[in-house]
Amino acid sequence: MTTYTVAALYKFTPFANFEAYREPLLAVCEQAQTTGTLLLAHEGINGTIAGPRDGIDAVLDYIRALPGFADLDHKESYAHENPFFRMKVRLKKEIVTMGVADIDPLKSVGTYVEPKDWNELIQSPDVITIDTRNDYEVSIGQFDGAIDPKTTSFREFPDWFKTFMKDRPNARIAMYCTGGIRCEKSTAFVKSLGIDEVYHLKGGILKYLETVPQEESLWKGECFVFDQRVSVGHGLVPGPYDQCHACRHPIDDEMKASPKYVPGVSCPLCYDEQSEEQRQRYAERQKQMQLAKQRGKAHIGAKMPRQT
Repeated sequence: MTTYTVAALYKFTPFANFEAYREPLLAVCEQAQTTGTLLLAHEGINGTIAGPRDGIDAVLDYIRALPGFADLDHKESYAHENPFFRMKVRLKKEIVTMGVADIDPLKSVGTYVEPKDWNELIQSPDVITIDTRNDYEVSIGQFDGAIDPKTTSFREFPDWFKTFMKDRPNARIAMYCTGGIRCEKSTAFVKSLGIDEVYHLKGGILKYLETVPQEESLWKGECFVFDQRVSVGHGLVPGPYDQCHACRHPIDDEMKASPKYVPGVSCPLCYDEQSEEQRQRYAERQKQMQLAKQRGKAHIGAKMPRQT
């Protein structure tokens, strides 16, 4: 059975003339037979790729040879099916979009907390633990006792946090996200508001699930990931969730048993919000996906992961 190596990576570093690296990096990725998405911006790089072991190593070696990326860190997991359909390298204004000007994690950021020390921190009675992810991610798993901002986009987080903290000016804050990158921005933002005691989980949920024994874990549920695996659990083992191709929310077997679930068209979470025109469009897309599958090809519209 083929095993794909999945590498999640990011690094904030001044990336001058980043536009010039798009085509060469894409060529390296395609030569290495990797798939996934890499985002390039003036502040660094972010993304997840999958492929053969030697292909992943080739791409990582290329990135680490770029100015400022020698100490690039990454997290690995594995899949028996390719979690992506194609390779994309995109140019962006931010490698994780918060939309707040002058937030620079290289100048000011929260205190990193190793996964082995995370439990002790978030169990402290004077610490407020905040999940910086979006609602559809939080819906299938989070740390015990964490606050869910119920945001649909990371752009909503700054305004939510300002409102939330009005009555908590002296609180100690612990934040976490999937792989760590959103917390780089969110803790930098929090410190810009004058809050000094802010911490974040180094390596994110993925590193915690990889390194903390399940019997010691305070994580409840599954961790949503932005690829065709949909979720992973302890040990980064792929989880039981599928994804609605219409609204992109994770769905379980109970939801798929609902009469409102139509593969590729709707699920109980989005059925009542769809127009007949949308259902017809989604049904046609599902038909094309099935035809592509019969031909032994992947339809690029299939199960595209929802982005933050």
